[in-house]
Amino acid sequence: MATDPIPAASTRNLTKTYGPVCALRGVDLDLPAGRFTAIMGPSGSGKSTLVHCLAGLEQAGGGTVTVAGTELSTLDDDALTAFRREHIGFVFQAFNLLPMLTAEQNVALPLELGGRRLDAAARERIRDLAEVLGVADRLGHRPAELSGGEQQRIAIARALVTEPDLLIADEPTGNLDSVTSAEVLDHLRRTTDELDRTVVMVTHDPEAARYADRVVILEDGRIA
Repeated sequence: MATDPIPAASTRNLTKTYGPVCALRGVDLDLPAGRFTAIMGPSGSGKSTLVHCLAGLEQAGGGTVTVAGTELSTLDDDALTAFRREHIGFVFQAFNLLPMLTAEQNVALPLELGGRRLDAAARERIRDLAEVLGVADRLGHRPAELSGGEQQRIAIARALVTEPDLLIADEPTGNLDSVTSAEVLDHLRRTTDELDRTVVMVTHDPEAARYADRVVILEDGRIA
C-alpha cells in the first residue's frame, strides 16, 4: 500500500500574535518532501506569517515548527541562523540581490557565509543550477543588468545552492508581469521535478497556484 511522503516540514498547533491581533490560530500543517505546495488566502489571513515561522524568520508564539526533523524552538539564535543557512532557502518578492556583486557571486553568497570553499565542485553546482533555471549566460552580470525575471531566478538559485530541505517563496511573482511570472513559476515547478526539492509558495494568484501539487487555503489564521 502506498504511503504519504515523509514531511520535509510540519507545524503543530502553531500560533502567533502581534499585540491584540492573532495571525495564526492553531495551524497543523505537513509539507510533503519533494512536493510543491501553494499557500493561498485573503490579505491578512496569515500566509506570510506562516512561512516566516516555517523559515525561522519569526518565532512561533505557541506550538511547534519542525524542519528536517529539528524543532526550531530548541535552537538558540546562533544555532538557528546556522540551521536556516543549511536547511532552508527563502525567495523574497523583492529579490534582495546585492547590487555590487555579480549574479554568480550572489548565488555563491550562502556558501561563503557558511564558511564553505568555492571549489570546483561548488562552482559546478552554481552552473548546474543556473542551467536548470535558464540563467547560465547571465552569471557574469550584476543585478542592474538583469531583467526582473532573471533576478528572481538568480534569487532562486541562491536559495537552492546549499541544497536546502525546504525552499520557501513568499509571493515570488508579485513584482513581475504575467509572462515573466509564468517563466518563474515554471522554474519553481522544475525545482521540484528535476532537483527533487520541497517547495512552498505563498501566492494570492489562482493561476500561480495551478503550478503546485497541492493548495492550502488560510482564512483568519486557520487552515480552511
